[in-house]
Amino acid sequence: MSENKSTIQTFISGILAICSLLIVLNLEFRIAVFADEQFVYDPKGRRSPFTPLVTPDGRLLKLDKEPGAVGLTLEGIIFDKRGVSYAIVNTEVVKIGDFVSGYQVLRIEKAKVVLIKEGEPLEIELKKEDE
Repeated sequence: MSENKSTIQTFISGILAICSLLIVLNLEFRIAVFADEQFVYDPKGRRSPFTPLVTPDGRLLKLDKEPGAVGLTLEGIIFDKRGVSYAIVNTEVVKIGDFVSGYQVLRIEKAKVVLIKEGEPLEIELKKEDE
């Protein structure tokens, strides 16, 4: 009876050791997989958190207001009057029908993009390089 009890204890100890090993290996695998994922910060129109707000001598820097009434910036246009045109708004490439910052792209022209939100159209003009 004592030998049978000892065998059962050894068997249970072995099972627990194997389960513990599997748990540790699984955690290490999850950590390794998580470490391989690359994180890309998407500012979504907000200022960079790495931009200082105060000068080295202690003066408060004046932040530029977001361009446009709603903080939308038209950065570029690829215009094709016979095909699909694209615009770059707040670093996102969009076409007619796409959404950006809650606005839907209604029309893309040579020098401006017309967006709409809640029935209100908004035109964003492309700035010239010298501006």
